[in-house]
Amino acid sequence: MAATAHALHILVKHKEIAEDIIKQLGKGAKFQTLAKKHSSCQSGKKGGDLGEFKRGQMVPQFDKIAFKGEILEPHLVKTKFGWHVIKVLYRT
Repeated sequence: MAATAHALHILVKHKEIAEDIIKQLGKGAKFQTLAKKHSSCQSGKKGGDLGEFKRGQMVPQFDKIAFKGEILEPHLVKTKFGWHVIKVLYRT
């Protein structure tokens, strides 16, 4: 079982925007470019890079995807902060 994960994310207020971002990613758009343009999180300035984090550091809905979702695939997750598009880079 992985102890840490490294992920990128884009945080937006509306599900429709998050779904559109996932469509753009599917058409080849760069995750980092979209994060800088759309994310309301401070990490957006760094292309959405959250760095490595431990299990339990993120809210439960985010943690579930970070530690169980497909790696390198965009995932849509709702948390108390808004809608996240999450891309897990790796787990250790």
